[in-house]
Amino acid sequence: QIANMLYLESPAGVGSSYSEDKKYATNDTEVAHNNYLALKDFFRLFPEYSTNDLFLTGESYGGVYIPTLAEWVMQDPSLNLKGIAVGNGLSSYEINDNSLVYFAYYHGLLGTELWKDLQTFCCSKGKCNFHDSSNLNCTLKMEEMIQIVEESGLNIYNLYAPCDGGVPGSMRYEGDYLITHDLGNSFIRMPMRFSWRQNLFRMPVARKVRMDPPCTNSTALSVYLNSPEVRKALHICPDAPEWQVCSFEVNRSYKRLYMQMNDQYLKLLGATKYRILVYNGDVDMACNFLGDEWFVESLCQKVQVARRPWLYTEGGENQIGGFVKEFTNIAFLTVK
Repeated sequence: QIANMLYLESPAGVGSSYSEDKKYATNDTEVAHNNYLALKDFFRLFPEYSTNDLFLTGESYGGVYIPTLAEWVMQDPSLNLKGIAVGNGLSSYEINDNSLVYFAYYHGLLGTELWKDLQTFCCSKGKCNFHDSSNLNCTLKMEEMIQIVEESGLNIYNLYAPCDGGVPGSMRYEGDYLITHDLGNSFIRMPMRFSWRQNLFRMPVARKVRMDPPCTNSTALSVYLNSPEVRKALHICPDAPEWQVCSFEVNRSYKRLYMQMNDQYLKLLGATKYRILVYNGDVDMACNFLGDEWFVESLCQKVQVARRPWLYTEGGENQIGGFVKEFTNIAFLTVK
């Protein structure tokens, strides 16, 4: 046994977690504090684990959850924090949006004409703003780009994998339910996307909206986790709602407070005693490797080991698993 793993279902309302008062409105700061309190409660109940080295890990929106939780944990000497790891994390909305356009073009997803138009309307003096440009022509071309990357049928979590369920579009109807595949993490300041999300969240029949990640078939998992036998075996409270892969109710009432994680990372790095790993699968487009690499570079830490391939052994032969660049107390790593 190498380690003990504790999983937190957070915020309340996701997975099999629930709120006794049925109120699910929350925000980044409240979630970080509640996660900290959950950790404290766990170690109170199981003090035999309290002296173990503690590493905090998460992926995707865990790029916000983990650094904000670490801010609380690093102030508590009773918690033996040693480091954090974030996989394909949302570290900066602006950098994630800007980098995705480059990722898309250089992976052959955007034609040269669209790329030239994006450069013309969204860029000035060598700097591009694909995140919140006020140029109308830029926003129109960005709608074309977003349609290709997120709504044409490409698997946003793995560019080279098929899309389960076929080409999904941005929404569809399934019986009485409106199914949306937009989780709200990208291009949040593009006018048409912003308007669409605001209208969706204001729908009076919110209970008839279901939020499913695109190109993901969660049917088998949902059936399994919602079966009475499994719920009983896992000691799921009878009052807990049915398990869903994503909760529209939580997403609808969630307030995103942080647009970037620079302050949190710099606070951890400034302590000079925590190890940080930022790692990315290199064909994920939801939180792409290029954006997280730019983010790590923006922290301006001293390079300790230049970018190099890392290897693994398969069938007695060494193979390249990806690339890694090491800075003082932080490393950026890709997985191919």
